[in-house]
Amino acid sequence: VQGVCEMLGFDPLTLANEGKLLAFVRPEVTARVLDVMNENPYGREACVIGHTTADAPGTVGLRTALGGIRVVDLPLGELVPRIC
Repeated sequence: VQGVCEMLGFDPLTLANEGKLLAFVRPEVTARVLDVMNENPYGREACVIGHTTADAPGTVGLRTALGGIRVVDLPLGELVPRIC
């Protein structure tokens, strides 16, 4: 996916990706939520991918492969159509 997106100039974060769930849960219930999700075959790969902080409210940062932080902005312009 990453290679094709680089060739075509797409940001994979703005493309359709059906069948995925992003859940924001309190830290004190994270382990229990993961246990429940992992019990289901569709949730067997559920994991923590990040956390929230009070440092920059309303901002989403993504750690890059090189260790930097990239701000994830809302998509601009025309989006690739979502096929449902």
